[in-house]
Amino acid sequence: MPLYGLIGYPLSHSFSKKYFTEKFEQEGLSNYRYENFPISSIDELKKVFADNPDLHGLNVTIPYKEQVLPFLNESSEAVTQVGACNCIKIISGKLYGFNTDVIGFEETLAAKLSPHHKKALVLGSGGASKAIQFVLRKKGIEFLVISRSKNPLFVPYEKVTAELIEQYSLIINTTPLGMQPHTDAYPSIPYFALTTQHYLYDLIYNPAKTIFLQKGEERGASVQNGADMLVIQAEESWKIWNI
Repeated sequence: MPLYGLIGYPLSHSFSKKYFTEKFEQEGLSNYRYENFPISSIDELKKVFADNPDLHGLNVTIPYKEQVLPFLNESSEAVTQVGACNCIKIISGKLYGFNTDVIGFEETLAAKLSPHHKKALVLGSGGASKAIQFVLRKKGIEFLVISRSKNPLFVPYEKVTAELIEQYSLIINTTPLGMQPHTDAYPSIPYFALTTQHYLYDLIYNPAKTIFLQKGEERGASVQNGADMLVIQAEESWKIWNI
């Protein structure tokens, strides 16, 4: 019985299990299963493999997109360049890593992207952020990474001023702030400086409209959540697993 799944922690917000379970039913794949594997440490991944010999593929979410890299036998060019993996194909015990965040974000960003969106603020510096940075470089969009990390390459949140917001009209949230069940959380930036020229993109899909997006909408900004990106990622994973 072919088994697929998702590793991450926590997984209460997971989209993948419902999506793939319904997909298998619709396509008449009654012997296929998709399960969540909420592992509290990447070291538990070996046990997941040992306990599930029928595992054919995995999706990878927060916080393991970077931590999973040492487990891979081979990586796609995107994984190598981005430094993060969110999809694994398993063949005869070997792990092949891919990054579908890149495809999902690039395709959905275009929906509301305008010529004046030439500078971006990327909120967060984790695995998802790296995929977003990769796409922005590809599109020639200048960006700054905003992070709580002490890395000197990043800008701390306290340095995000109204003047900075005015200059950077594309703002992408790659953090889990605002995700179910903590829907009252949001990135700390000067929202009052937003205008109708701004485009706020949140990788979160649940809730459909985070406070981050609500605050942008209140100022007349264009907003986009991560729902369409997730569907594209899921379909790309399915293609990879069936190549």
